[in-house]
Amino acid sequence: MRNSLIFIILSLTLLLQACQEPKVTALSNNATVIAFGDSLTAGVGATKGMDYPSQLANMSGLNVINAGVSGETTRQGAKRLPSVLAKHLPELLILLEGGNDFLRNQSKASTKANLAAMIEQAQSQGVTVLLVAVPQKSLFLSPSPIYAELADEYRLVLIEDVLSDLLSRSSQKSDAIHLNDSGYLALAKSILEKINQ
Repeated sequence: MRNSLIFIILSLTLLLQACQEPKVTALSNNATVIAFGDSLTAGVGATKGMDYPSQLANMSGLNVINAGVSGETTRQGAKRLPSVLAKHLPELLILLEGGNDFLRNQSKASTKANLAAMIEQAQSQGVTVLLVAVPQKSLFLSPSPIYAELADEYRLVLIEDVLSDLLSRSSQKSDAIHLNDSGYLALAKSILEKINQ
């Protein structure tokens, strides 16, 4: 009877742990964070110093490196990421990429595979990944389901609806696909909230 009770308690504990949402591993005081992605990371539409990595660095005091390349696809990002990781040795990778794949009608399967390759590359080096979902190309701005699928598969912290919500508000964007200063600030605040959970 006692062994059965212990088994049930252990099983319930493991089940509860499995159901808990992933969290960003606590960062050290001198942690380097890589913000990796395309024009939304580079800060197209923002005034100088108002891109989301700069605003995140100002709010958090973290060393945030802006590794955004405007126009980049996930295939290009997957090729570029290893050298960025090797150069900066980050504790955290913020991955926000895929918009250019959707705009160029790349297959969702290849986009997902490229993102998975980047996630695996980072995780193999002990780097925590925070994934930001990008809206798919459709009449209504909604995040592509591939991001939630990847977050589930790799146990990642996911910021799912924030970018879609911001890009649906004219007051938060500089054009149809880029944010403005206040939009990038809102994105940075959402990311910081996840880092601090």
